[in-house]
Amino acid sequence: MRQTDDLDPDRHGDDGAHERSVRPVRMGQFVGQEKVKEQLRIAMEAARLRGEMMDHVLLHGPPGLGKTTLAHIIANEMDCFLRSTSGPAIERAGDLAAILSNIEDRAVLFIDEIHRLSRPVEEVLYPAMEDYQIDVLIGRGPGARAIKIDIPKFTLIGATTRMGLLTSPLRDRFGVVQHIDLYDADALQTIVENTARILGVPIDEGGAREIAKRSRGTPRVANRLLRRVRDYAEVRGDGSVDTTVADETLRGMGIDPLGLDDSDRRYLAMIIDKFEGGPVGVDTLSAALNEERETLEDVVEPFLLMIGFIQRTNRGRMATPSAYRHLGRRPPENESGQARLFDP
Repeated sequence: MRQTDDLDPDRHGDDGAHERSVRPVRMGQFVGQEKVKEQLRIAMEAARLRGEMMDHVLLHGPPGLGKTTLAHIIANEMDCFLRSTSGPAIERAGDLAAILSNIEDRAVLFIDEIHRLSRPVEEVLYPAMEDYQIDVLIGRGPGARAIKIDIPKFTLIGATTRMGLLTSPLRDRFGVVQHIDLYDADALQTIVENTARILGVPIDEGGAREIAKRSRGTPRVANRLLRRVRDYAEVRGDGSVDTTVADETLRGMGIDPLGLDDSDRRYLAMIIDKFEGGPVGVDTLSAALNEERETLEDVVEPFLLMIGFIQRTNRGRMATPSAYRHLGRRPPENESGQARLFDP
């Protein structure tokens, strides 16, 4: 695969370089998401058998789960050129038209945060995705006319953390739509062990498991925590990572045994202490915590939902009895003295 990046969404200084160094390049190296991988394998093999471009792919789910990595893998597996950009980087319809008209034949175009494309930019995509054509306006004023220009065949891979913000016309043009779920501890342990091997970090099974359990179901978090544990092991120990070293490092970072950090605990404490366990609207929580609503919905809430600490109801967010107990609070009781049920 050859690659060019108009905007690499994973480029964040040293962390971005690290992510690229440990990123798998083939589907067989990608850990977890078995159902997603199987559907992508079928779509790629069908395209190869027909001698056509693979259907356009939409990957959605919380950040840090491997959507960008899967885009790179698809380009590798299909032996295609990869051009990478993001929704915010495409400000005008002409920007996208320039990318599409100059893209290499049979390439993969990856657009991260595709839900942030403006409506005029989306309208350029529609004929491009369906017919490999773009509409170009010639002239100005009453004499202006639109002509269709053929563009090279390509596969569009869109990634989004906000599926609900995609317009129906754009969403319906993707032939393969896959949700990327949070990972379980077993998959994350394998990822931690693989990354440690690549980085040359001595780690035992217990140390890898401890990091995996506290990684919020997210490979990106797991790799970041591994680097911090490695630093601690090199400075305070002999450089090797075991259960004790991992636990000491993560506790020092404020990450508890379930993987909750200060932001999670502030979120839960706000619901429990200030709003009597809920229900409370996400906009109210956003204002009370001085956090963006998108941060709460995309980063904080998915993991808390997965471990059963909150519920999303029609009236707002509610803390569950498990959340009360985790923070050392007593769950509210009903008239019979039992823990109150938290119904949607």
